[in-house]
Amino acid sequence: MTISIDNRANTARASASSFYFYMAIACSAVAFLGFAPTYWVPIAAGKLKANPVVHVHGMIFFCWSLFFVFQTWLATSRQIARHRSVGMIGVSLATAMTIFGTLAAINAMKTSAALGLKDAGIAFVIVPLGGIAFFAVVFTIAVVKVRETETHKRLILLAAISILDAAVARWFMTFLAPPGPPGPPPVAATIAPAFAAYLLLAAAIAFDWRSRGRPHPVYVYGGICLVALKILNLPISESAAWHSFGEWLLRNTQ
Repeated sequence: MTISIDNRANTARASASSFYFYMAIACSAVAFLGFAPTYWVPIAAGKLKANPVVHVHGMIFFCWSLFFVFQTWLATSRQIARHRSVGMIGVSLATAMTIFGTLAAINAMKTSAALGLKDAGIAFVIVPLGGIAFFAVVFTIAVVKVRETETHKRLILLAAISILDAAVARWFMTFLAPPGPPGPPPVAATIAPAFAAYLLLAAAIAFDWRSRGRPHPVYVYGGICLVALKILNLPISESAAWHSFGEWLLRNTQ
């Protein structure tokens, strides 16, 4: 009986590890395919002109996606010591993502202002700034909880899913958005792509429900915060306080 119970426990752990590996692959695939029509294909064709900070930002985010897959593969392969020993690479990449994600968002706002769309640029910048702030906070908590394996791995997955809305939005912009003048999309138009990306979080919750009988608190409270942030982007982006903050950013960043 004891052997049977141990075998079932080992099978459950292996299944969970495989699930997170496949989820990491899914996140990376969404990120790569999402940016393919507006970044990877144009850059391969030599047709993309952008501020260098945009390219650095793109490379760092892409490297983090690959590293996320590598780390989950190590965990699935039970190479836990190696998984932990290279963890600082992930911390370094996440730090760089936060810095260059912020710089890229400010650059996009400045580009909109140069096109005469300053108010639209200021309104829209809450989307990338709010997204990178959420990622940074969740990732930091994951680092703090590194010894609590069940919590740590779910926080990392939540952080990864939280930044996929930009990738999904590129497909909406490319194939579904009506033609129009250049400039940032309305903040309201970012909600549907975000919810499409969050279907991966729904899959993680469903896996928890099937494997442990209930969703983990990380998914419950983290998911609520993620959805609330996305919805609150709209009223905040239209507020006078946010536009004052955006004006301050434009004046005080080079």
